[in-house]
Amino acid sequence: WIWKKRIQDQMKNTLIKLGLVLKKEIVFTAALLLAVLSSFFVPVSKEYLGYLDYRVLALLFCLMFLVAGFRKQGVFRYLGRILTGHAGNEMQLEMVLVFLCFFFSMIITNDVALITFVPFTIEILGSIHKEKHLIPVIVLQTIAANLGSMLTPIGNPQNLYLYSVSAFSFGMFIRYMLPLVAVSFFLLLAILLFRGWKERGTRLDSASVVLEKEDIPMEKIKLLLLGILFLVCMGTVLRILPYGISFLAVVIVGMIAFRDLFAQVDYFLLGTFAGFFLFVGNVQRIPSVSRWIGSVMEGKEFWLSIGCSQIISNVPATLLLADFTHNLKNLTIGVNLGGLGTLIASMASLISYKIYAHNYNKTKGRYLLWFTIANVLFLAVLVLVYVFIS
Repeated sequence: WIWKKRIQDQMKNTLIKLGLVLKKEIVFTAALLLAVLSSFFVPVSKEYLGYLDYRVLALLFCLMFLVAGFRKQGVFRYLGRILTGHAGNEMQLEMVLVFLCFFFSMIITNDVALITFVPFTIEILGSIHKEKHLIPVIVLQTIAANLGSMLTPIGNPQNLYLYSVSAFSFGMFIRYMLPLVAVSFFLLLAILLFRGWKERGTRLDSASVVLEKEDIPMEKIKLLLLGILFLVCMGTVLRILPYGISFLAVVIVGMIAFRDLFAQVDYFLLGTFAGFFLFVGNVQRIPSVSRWIGSVMEGKEFWLSIGCSQIISNVPATLLLADFTHNLKNLTIGVNLGGLGTLIASMASLISYKIYAHNYNKTKGRYLLWFTIANVLFLAVLVLVYVFIS
C-alpha cells in the first residue's frame, strides 16, 4: 500500500509539473495539440517522417547551441560594455543600447539579442539612476531586435525556415529586406534623436556608464572552436555544405568541449517546429482543406501573414502559411513586419516584457501601453512604406 501511494504521488507530481511546463510553453502546446488533432484525420504512418524539415531543425539546433556558447563566454556583454563606455551623453547611451539589439539580432537572432541586452540595459541605466528611461528604451530595443533581425536568413527562426524552403539566394534575401530594414534604422534614429535632444549637452562620466569590470570567462581555445563551428554552419546556410556535416560537427565537438551547452538549447522551439510540420503535412493530405487555404491566400499573403502573426505569433504563422503559397517574398516580408503590433506577435517581444515585469512588476501596465502604441505606429509606417515601394 505504501509503495502504491508513493507511485501515485509521483505520477501526480509529474503530471502537475508537465501541466505547468505546457502552460508556460503555450506555443509548443498549441503545435502539439494541432499535430495530435490532425492525426485523427490522417492516420499515423511512415509518411509522417517526410513532413519534418530536418535541415531547418538541424540548423536551428546548431545556431542555438553556438550562440549559447558565445553568450557563456561573455562575448556580447563584453562588446556592449566597450560600446557603452564610449557614450558621452544620455542620447548617445540610448542609441548604443538600442542599436546593439538592432545589429546583433542580424547574427544572433532577435530572441538572444534581447535576452542578452535587456538585462544589460537595466543594469546600465540603474547604475546611473535613469530608471525612468527604462520603458521607452526597452520598448525601442524590442522593436529594434525584431526589425534588425529581418535582414538576414539567420536573424530569426521564420527567416531561417523561409530561406531554407525557398529558392532565395543569400544576396537576394538581403536585397528583398534591405529597404524596410533601412527605413526602420532611420525611424529608430529619428525617435532617439528626438528623445535625447534635451540631454545632448549633458555629459556622462564614462566610469559611471560602464559597469564595474567583471571577470568574463573567455577562453581562447573555446572561442576559436565556436568560431570555426559557426563558419561551418554558415556554409550550410549558404548551401555550400550539407546540413549533416554541420550537425555532426556541433554534436561531436560539443560532446568533447561544450557538454553544458546542450541544456541551453531551446528544445521547445524545436518541438514547436516539429509539431507544426506534422500538422501542416497532415492538412496538405486533406485535398479540400488544402485547396481552400490556397485559394484564400492567393494574392493576400502579405496581409494574411501580418494578421495571423498578431494572433498566433509570426513563427507559427510562417509554418502554417508557407506551404500554401508560391509568393514567399510577400509572406517573408509579411511575417517579419507582423512581429510588430501585439505583444504576442513575436515571441521575442514576450522576452523583453517578462524581463521588465520581473524587475518592475508594478509598472508593467505602463510598459504594455508604451509597447502597444510604439509597435502599432512602427507597423503602420512600415506597411505604408512597403505598399508604396511595391
